[in-house]
Amino acid sequence: MNTAPESLRVALALAATGVPVLPLRAGKVPFGNCRSCKGNTCGGRPNMKTAGPCRCPAPCHAWAAATTDPHVLTSPVWAPVWLEAVAVAYHPGGAGLTVVDLDDAAAVAWARETLPATRTVSTTRGEHWIYRGAMPSSNAVRPGVDIKSRMQYARWLGPGVGRMAALPAAVLALVVKEDTTPARGEVASSLPARAPWDRRVATGCRHTERYIRTGLERGLTLVRARTESGAGSQAFGVARFLAAQHTACPGPCGLAAIGEEIVTAAVSVGVPEAYARRAVANGLEAAVERAA
Repeated sequence: MNTAPESLRVALALAATGVPVLPLRAGKVPFGNCRSCKGNTCGGRPNMKTAGPCRCPAPCHAWAAATTDPHVLTSPVWAPVWLEAVAVAYHPGGAGLTVVDLDDAAAVAWARETLPATRTVSTTRGEHWIYRGAMPSSNAVRPGVDIKSRMQYARWLGPGVGRMAALPAAVLALVVKEDTTPARGEVASSLPARAPWDRRVATGCRHTERYIRTGLERGLTLVRARTESGAGSQAFGVARFLAAQHTACPGPCGLAAIGEEIVTAAVSVGVPEAYARRAVANGLEAAVERAA
């Protein structure tokens, strides 16, 4: 195996640790499908979004061809591909990982401010932040940020530095989409009246009632102002910010009641209740995770 291409040696070493790998050609993209799989006429790999019957021995179907099987990687069908390969990629979701691909300095700065620290790998223009746990993949979740996990590949650029953290709610929230875009003035769902936050549910809060109410009202105003779109994402941000103010309190601080008021504000401008509740719950959880 000493005469094997360097890319194959790297791939075999990764596969031995349980990381599914695949070769990349010039342009750092996967090799094209063979004639039998061209246009996905074969139905695709069983682990793709639409399961199919393909059992092609060649590295077809991009990330779905990633494997940890050394017999496949060194097979006669893959041998000529390794001779042309310029890099090695891996399937994060197949290894139980998620890569937050930060494409420029601004995206890196955002991550350092927003996300919990984890293992990082330097890239040509930015960084890969790697978390334990798989999730749906999605591109352009915000400027310069892609999520690579279950249905994408990531280029192998080395093991990186730092201790790998568990996949946080703040990353999961990046790919949650609002279920509908309501028409102007239309409310997607309505909630029964609920008691607002007050001191009775915050007996362990170190803040004054005026401080809490002022911050909450400002947050609710931000959510209600999103009458066209983005109210769900704004609700996540408001919940995360307000919860972060209480991380040093002995508690309880009535965060559940604060969350209910944010949900109600989001629903009032057309956000579906189910989405609003997910966004707010993720925001509250993200604040706790970041404090920890």
